[in-house]
This record gives sequence, structure tokens and C-alpha cells, in this order.
Amino acid sequence: MKYSKYFSTKTTPQSQPIPGSDQIPNSAGGYAWGVDDWKRLDRFLILGSEKGTYYISERKLTIDNARAALRCIEEDGIRAVDRIVELSNSGRAPKNDPALFALAMATGAKNEGTRKAALTALPRVARTGTHLFHFLEYAKAFRGWGRGMRNAIGAWYNEQELNKVTYQVVKYRQRDGWTHRDALRLAHPKPTSVGHNALYQWVCQGDIPGPEYEELALVGAFEAAQVTTEEKRIIQLIQDHNLTREMIPTNFLSKPKVWKALLEEMPLWAMIRNLGNMSKVGLLVGGNWDTIDRVTSRLTDEPRVRNSRVHPISILAALNTYSRGKGFRGSGTWEVVPQVVDALDAAFYLSFGNVQPTNLSVVLALDVSASMDWGCIAGCGGITPRVGSAAMALVTANVEPRHSFVGFSHELVGLKISPRQRLDDVCVYLDRIPMGGTDCALPILEATRRGVRVDLFVVYTDSETWAGNVHPKQALDEYRRKVNPHARSVVVGMVSNGFSIADPNDRGMLDVVGFDTATPNLISEFGLGFSGIRV
Repeated sequence: MKYSKYFSTKTTPQSQPIPGSDQIPNSAGGYAWGVDDWKRLDRFLILGSEKGTYYISERKLTIDNARAALRCIEEDGIRAVDRIVELSNSGRAPKNDPALFALAMATGAKNEGTRKAALTALPRVARTGTHLFHFLEYAKAFRGWGRGMRNAIGAWYNEQELNKVTYQVVKYRQRDGWTHRDALRLAHPKPTSVGHNALYQWVCQGDIPGPEYEELALVGAFEAAQVTTEEKRIIQLIQDHNLTREMIPTNFLSKPKVWKALLEEMPLWAMIRNLGNMSKVGLLVGGNWDTIDRVTSRLTDEPRVRNSRVHPISILAALNTYSRGKGFRGSGTWEVVPQVVDALDAAFYLSFGNVQPTNLSVVLALDVSASMDWGCIAGCGGITPRVGSAAMALVTANVEPRHSFVGFSHELVGLKISPRQRLDDVCVYLDRIPMGGTDCALPILEATRRGVRVDLFVVYTDSETWAGNVHPKQALDEYRRKVNPHARSVVVGMVSNGFSIADPNDRGMLDVVGFDTATPNLISEFGLGFSGIRV
């Protein structure tokens, strides 16, 4: 009898754990390694849990991530708060909501030092009025309005320069059922200046500041905009006081000239979000070269893109939506300007910064199984893990001359993808590839069969592998024995579940988070050995 047919440390079906390993069941019926709580905290802060995954509901995924975050807070609250602040401030996460939620959780911790650190960190994580309202709503689940909370909210208003806090109060007036009036009345802050006092009086009682408060001129301009009926007057207020779209009555937001005035000083992230709106009103349309040139020059301005803190996935979502000529919600359509699509494509790569090439032989392996076509990354409409993985892989392909693409599900698929293609074309192409079960070992097995030398396998997946007759780790070990003993593997986790196909005990395997802006350079550093990790 061939006993090794049923029990082997070299070839184990993915539906069973590797003998002697600490693998755990994943959500698909296979086995993988569980990521520790700190790694899962990172995944949650960057990827969130909106829409869930193919195998895990949004509710369960959120609860599982929240429990991991809570364990981190209980284990080392200061470290957890520092990590929340770091990932929020660095711009590495597409959205700030997970960081605000985790920080709110820390403000209700049992440890007094953790609570104090979290409340002190509030201004660094809640950087806008909308962030503050999200935080207040999240905090309701973890604590009440004690003195520490009142002081922290009061400091959020008092410690900002008057012109900056005025901008936040006027632009972001309400969200999640909260208003600045609610927050100020609950916090009872003692104003630090006569200007702050005048601002609070306006928020709470409607008293418009007089002309002697020059730094509060935005308040008067906002109030004037609410009562005017003249388009010329609105345009003049925008030009004189830099009013934003949120400060303008909605009946003026169908006017091309109003949008033209708004565009003059519009931040890059706001411009990207409003490309469709500017097109629908007839401002950003073919032949209107002044506007097209203004938009495209900003999108391709490398310093502007990097300094804007616009996350790559926000640009990818804008590209995905704008190139369709209609939004995912509503019935409005618009003319697509090809130059704008090209500029968005360029902006996506610029937003990652300078990615260092390794000049190694790199296989970019994309999981195209059914589970990768479910949900959306960080709540961005249309950006499934399947589409997002292709976009992430193109960033690496763009700088690596010796790369190749493969796709895998239950079988290996050749991918005709080039970094010279536009992102939207690649996304459409990838959506047409047949799907099936998941076998993450296939790219490595194929390289072994063909005897192709590969230095670095980069696998973009949700790690819900189950369909193969050998685990990816075992396939990599076999590849090292037969072809390249120094081969490494990076696993890019595209969802915030708790699994990875990277063996934490293998110094030649690394698990990183998908759509972390630091990921492309982490892949390069690991490939070159800069991280200090050796096979």
C-alpha cells in the first residue's frame, strides 16, 4: 500500500492542512495560515470590510476584524493607537473610516493610558469635519461623554487655527446625524480667542460675525451665497472667498460657469470626484480645450498628485466610472473625453510614487477565481479584488522589464496584459476571463514543469485556496529544489480576511496588504533583500 498517497509533508491536498503545520481552515473549505492580529489590523485599516467577501458577509467580516483590533488594543494599546495614526496619516489607506472606528474603539479601552492616547490622537486621525462626525457616531458604541471626551472634542476645535477650523465648519456641516452645533453643545469648549468665540456663536445661535473678524469672512460669504439668486454673484463669491461645491446652493450646480469658477482652486481629490458632474453640465466636453487642458495638466502633475494625498484606488475608481460615461448610481450620462481618461491612467501610476525596479525575473500571478469577483475594495464601487489586483500588478509591471502575467483559478490562464495598456482596458479584459475554484499553487507548479527560472512570484489573491492537490508552500519548496533555490514569493492580500498562503515560518515568503500605497516598494525591497529577510 502507498501510505504516502494519503499522508505527505511534500504533497498535501489544499482541503487538508500540511502535516506538522499550524494551518487553519479558511472560509472556502481549504487550509491556509492565519494572519496574526496585528497583520489583520493593518488589513482592516487599509482595506476595510465594506460589502464583505464571496465567503464572508459584511457583518461577520466587520465583527472578526473588530475583535482582532480589540485584541491588539488590549495587548498593547499605545502600539495600536500609534499604528492607527501612522496608517491614517501616511495616506496608505483608501478611506479613513476604519481608522476612525478603531480609534473610537481605543477611546473606550479598559486601560486609562490607552484611552488618553486615543483621545490625544483624535486631531491627527479626524482631520476634517466629516471625519469628526464619523468618529462621534462610532464612539457611541464604546463610551459616553465623559470629561476626557469633552476635552478631546473641544481641543479639536480650539487647537486649530481660526481660518482652518472655520473652513471645516462651513464646508462639512453635517454627517451621520451629527452637526457642529451638536458637538459644540456637548463638549462645551472654552474659546481660546474672540474669533473662535464668534465662530461658535454662529454655529450654535446663528449670529453672523461682523466685518471686524477678517478670518471669519468665509462665514459671511457662505451666508450670502445661500440667499442670492444671481449666478454672477455666486461666481464672484467663489472667486473672492474660495467657496467650495459643498457651500453652493444646489440650484447653481447645474451651471457651467459656476463649475468653471469652482475648478480654479478645486483640490485634486475634489476634481477627480467631480469629473462626471463637470461633464454632465457641459464644461468638461470635447472642444472645450481650456478646461480639458486644465484638468489633464493637474492629473499629470507629479508633485501635485503626490502632495494631494489622493489614494490610487480613488483614482482607479474615478477612471472606472468616468470611462463608462455614466455613474454607478443615478441615470446621468456624459461625454467621455479620451485625454481625460489617459490623464487619469497616468495619475494612477504617479500616486504610488517612485517604485524601485529589481530587474529580477518576476511572475505576476492574478487570482481570477469567482471569489475575487465579489464585493469591492474599501467600498469603492466597481473595484472588485479581481480588478484591483490587475491594477496593483500593473504598477510593478510598469517598472520591471522581466515580468510576465498569468491568471489562475482551477486552471492556469495566459494573460495578454501589458503596462502599455490603459488601466480601463485591462479591467474590461480581465472581467471577460472565465472563473472557477481557487488553486494558488498553479503558477508555481507551471514554472516547475517548464523549468522556467523565476526569482519572485507575486500572487494577488484572497487566500481562499482549496482546489489544488498541493499547497502553494509545498509547490514553492519543490520549485526551489528543482529550479531556483533562491526563489521567493510575495502574497498580496486583496481582502481583509484572516488568511494567507504565505508560510510565516518561511523567510522567503512575505504577506503584504493589497492597495497599501507602500506595497509596490515593499515587493521590490523583499525581492532585493533590503528588508533583511533571507531565504
